[in-house]
Amino acid sequence: MSHPRAPVFVDLYARAYGDVVRFAQRRAGTHAEDVAADAFLVAWRRLDELPADPDDARAWLFGIARNVMLNHRRGDERRTALAVRVAQLGPPLVTDEDADLVAHRVDLGRAWQRLSAAHQETLALTVFDGLDAPRAARVLGISAVAYRLRLSRARRALRAHLDHLPASSSATTPRERTPAP
Repeated sequence: MSHPRAPVFVDLYARAYGDVVRFAQRRAGTHAEDVAADAFLVAWRRLDELPADPDDARAWLFGIARNVMLNHRRGDERRTALAVRVAQLGPPLVTDEDADLVAHRVDLGRAWQRLSAAHQETLALTVFDGLDAPRAARVLGISAVAYRLRLSRARRALRAHLDHLPASSSATTPRERTPAP
């Protein structure tokens, strides 16, 4: 069963997709198809606002594409700023008593840098921004259940990166392992 708005959207897509991609290519380069896909997703959600005139509709899509690119740029800037803040963690003075704490913070910083941007954003919403799952999910535009799943995966990835940092001298050497039967 097709959606009653589908023919209007299909017509809009057929008439304007190439124009939106070219518009995005001039501004975003290699990510033009992603920008166009996101712009048409927004257009589908806001199809009731579609101007009747084809040229106005085309300009409306360009405005949506521009906002998509701006949102992507802001997201990239936030992730970069967050990565810098995490990398700068650490106490100014280190005593012998603080050595373990400093080592853990350095390990955490290294593991954080190895996480994907999506995992960093998911963890940051909970850890740095203090949002519970329903509120963090609203920020990302997903359900609370989906957010909890992402958070679980991000935590698992962070633990895996912490476990795969260079081993200390107390690690088992290959000769000490017992062979599998």
